[in-house]
Amino acid sequence: MPDSLNRMVITPELNYDQLTIPEATLIQQQLRGHLNLEPLQKGIQTIAGADISLALYSETVYAGLVVLSYPELQPISYSLVKSSTIFPYVPGYLAFREIPAILKAYEQLPVKPDVVMFDGNGILHGRRMGIASHFGVLTGAVTMGCAKKKLAGQYGEPGASKGEYTHVTDKGEVIGYAVRTKDHVKPVFISPGHKMSLEDSLTLALKCTGKHRLPEPTRHAHEYVNRFRIGALAEGYYEVERWRLF
Repeated sequence: MPDSLNRMVITPELNYDQLTIPEATLIQQQLRGHLNLEPLQKGIQTIAGADISLALYSETVYAGLVVLSYPELQPISYSLVKSSTIFPYVPGYLAFREIPAILKAYEQLPVKPDVVMFDGNGILHGRRMGIASHFGVLTGAVTMGCAKKKLAGQYGEPGASKGEYTHVTDKGEVIGYAVRTKDHVKPVFISPGHKMSLEDSLTLALKCTGKHRLPEPTRHAHEYVNRFRIGALAEGYYEVERWRLF
């Protein structure tokens, strides 16, 4: 790999905009060699949801993380950043559009969460390097993915009741789960990102599921970044007051 790409992998100041797709593929392959899917090594007191809001072909990115207490799942702080990208919209490479902005929001958090749950995939990805895995390897954070659509693999439809799930497999390997988070709604797709096992990702997803289809961390992140995009919230880091919860 060229030195410029190697530097891009190891530095937190990312600029992915000038990459070609073959170069981005090389980065994914290099990062995959550092993936850690061992079981969680410590207890969890906080879990963050990470999400972005942008139009399909827009260059403006609204990124945010919302930190929740665990297991209570109450928002306690959030970080919002407005950024831009010109990396093309290509399925399987969306991390290159989204991670630089999310990384800025993450660096803005004075205390890092124990786990970050992404509105996207972890190893449930053709090259096992969805946004949650990509971000986790770059930063060393414990991460997992919760995607609304399946990016790779095959699965059988889980039962209709909340909490039922099936394995997602690809080339004979289990890469995640199709999880029914609410009765009679479409499943979400759960996978570990970095520094947790498949079983850990499923356990956390189920414990973070409330009355909505999306688990609470990514549901809150989705709401906050959309409120940010329409001007209802301002850029920066903030602690959440009880009466401002939504």
